[in-house]
Amino acid sequence: MSQPVPATFRALRLHKADGAPDIRFETLSPDDLMPGNVTVRVAHSTVNYKDGLALTGKAPVVRAWPLIPGIDLAGEVVQSDAPEFRPGDRVVLNGWGVGEAHHGGYAGLARVKSGWLVALPAGMSTADAMAVGTAGYTAMLCVIALEAHGVRPDAGDILVTGAAGGVGSVAIALLSGLGYRVVTSSRRSAAEGDYLRGLGAADVIDAAELSAPGRPLGKERWAGAVDSVGSHTLTNVLAATRYGGTVAACGLAQGMDLPGSVAPFILRGVTLAGIDSVMRPKPDREAAWARLARDLDLSKLSAMVQHIPLDAVPAIGRSIVEGGVRGRVVVDVGG
Repeated sequence: MSQPVPATFRALRLHKADGAPDIRFETLSPDDLMPGNVTVRVAHSTVNYKDGLALTGKAPVVRAWPLIPGIDLAGEVVQSDAPEFRPGDRVVLNGWGVGEAHHGGYAGLARVKSGWLVALPAGMSTADAMAVGTAGYTAMLCVIALEAHGVRPDAGDILVTGAAGGVGSVAIALLSGLGYRVVTSSRRSAAEGDYLRGLGAADVIDAAELSAPGRPLGKERWAGAVDSVGSHTLTNVLAATRYGGTVAACGLAQGMDLPGSVAPFILRGVTLAGIDSVMRPKPDREAAWARLARDLDLSKLSAMVQHIPLDAVPAIGRSIVEGGVRGRVVVDVGG
């Protein structure tokens, strides 16, 4: 049975300040929420790299003040003016500017547009959905892009960069489960090796092999790749991709620049597939979540997930920006 809309709820809210945002835990009412036609009781959220940037002010992620951050949320509809959702429906939301310009998931309630929501697949809990989160949903979009460009399991090794992060961790689990031989790169290859192999990586290399300036073309090593790092790393990945291969690029942890040449594209026919998860059309989102429910071994999530209360979000936000978070973080908002 669905629950009524609560009169008050707890939230983490950012206020504008010189330097880092002023983080406050506040008790709010539904009147404090932004416009939308569906109200969701948030059960779980997560901490992504972008959330860390918002919490620390390391990048201009927040575009409205004061703001409840959290670009992901999962929970139960408690009020709806949209015909496609009814009270009691379980839903998940990723992106759409939530946690950037619209109040996000670090609160007991969220009021959002119905077009931003996806029905939670059967058999997946709200905690599971946030163990996946934007990072895992993005990883699935990357895998779908590789498949769409003809990169099959028998084509050769698939490289996953930034492997210990959220996108990388889920990408390894997905790709290995689908039969691909996965090679990963990590800044902490010795310390993270067992963790990455446990997710399904066949080999682990040091990220230093890819992070420095390289040549326009290198030895052909990968049939495809999932890159969340950008800059010199992405340039070197492209230079070592086999003829006709595809690289799905979804992140910029090293930088936004691409200091390379057109050689991989015009001499080897390599495809660079850009992956946007924030404004992705709803049919693509629904397809990605259906694939996650089908293809992701949820038992592997336990190896990559830590659960935290809402009060711990600021500290984890700082840590994720500094590279101190492995895998995924699930925030128990309702607890």
